[in-house]
Amino acid sequence: MEGELQRVVGRNLRRHREDEGLSQEAFADELGVHRTYMGSVERGERNLTLRTVEKLASSIGVEPLDLLREKST
Repeated sequence: MEGELQRVVGRNLRRHREDEGLSQEAFADELGVHRTYMGSVERGERNLTLRTVEKLASSIGVEPLDLLREKST
């Protein structure tokens, strides 16, 4: 399905944020991005570059592949 990988990344970031007990705004501040950008990433609306995936993963302390893999709930 087209765009599924970006939705997976968004779900994984949202799960991490919620596990940390952070609001979307606080999480965006922590990552150094705007809240509206973070929202569009979490909704899978952004076509992220590999470099951006690496930066986001590094910022939250996970491997980039962890953001790309679908997690079971």
